[in-house]
Amino acid sequence: MALYPYTLQPVPLDLTEAEFRQAQFELFSQSTQSFGLKSLKTKEWVVIAIATVLAIAGLVFVSGYSTIIFWLMLIGVVAYLLIRTLGFKWYVQKEFEKQVAQQEMPDEMRELKLGVQKHGLIMAMPAPNAGMLPKAQRGMQMRAGATQQAVIPWSAVKSWDETDDYIFMMFEMKGQQGSQIIPKRLAVNKFPIDSVRNHLQEVVPIRGLRPETMVQK
Repeated sequence: MALYPYTLQPVPLDLTEAEFRQAQFELFSQSTQSFGLKSLKTKEWVVIAIATVLAIAGLVFVSGYSTIIFWLMLIGVVAYLLIRTLGFKWYVQKEFEKQVAQQEMPDEMRELKLGVQKHGLIMAMPAPNAGMLPKAQRGMQMRAGATQQAVIPWSAVKSWDETDDYIFMMFEMKGQQGSQIIPKRLAVNKFPIDSVRNHLQEVVPIRGLRPETMVQK
């Protein structure tokens, strides 16, 4: 395995509510790029092509009031494309905004620290909060001391993705499912973002969050 830089001690995450929401919106915006014309399936393009050809042929060879049906066919094709792309994207975005508005970032995440080691991602927080861990980290065995620590082995990562400002990872260990947001701004505090990415690529070569990879309990 290649040698990567690691952290000597965990680095404060200092994630704010604004960043928490921004991270989700960035991930959503990245995913909505698939809602364009490229998202149309081959069968849909075949039907659209046939309808368009028939409509144009009808307008060329037919005259009078009979051309109305062919104009309606063309309008129907355009309407379908708009609904299938822009309309669907608008609907999904509205639903996403509703869900985000109902979510609140756990207060404990403000005290969370992250570290990077060869064996996994280190998560630490002050010992007094040991009984108030975020839901994603409950069920893990924490080390005693001034801080409570847990390790997420890289092998526990099921899927991951990244945007310009964040890395996202979904993991599962000891029956617990969770996710973690890693702001790339941590690099200024000597947090090795590249090491995280390299390890994630080793265990899950193909990027993209896939909730279906998580075992449903």
